[in-house]
Amino acid sequence: MTGTDVIPREQALAAARAALDRARARRDADRAAGRLPLEVELACRRLERQQRHRADHRAAA
Repeated sequence: MTGTDVIPREQALAAARAALDRARARRDADRAAGRLPLEVELACRRLERQQRHRADHRAAA
């Protein structure tokens, strides 16, 4: 069932993770340099606030 042109699942996941890591690094660099549009910066802050809120609830449980 596996042909020569099929990428193994592990390889595909590793490539996807690497691409996501590169995109996050670019976003973080742009954010640190103040190059993100205001609406993107606000969305990042909102998401970070939500993550902290969830982490606080998990720690309290």
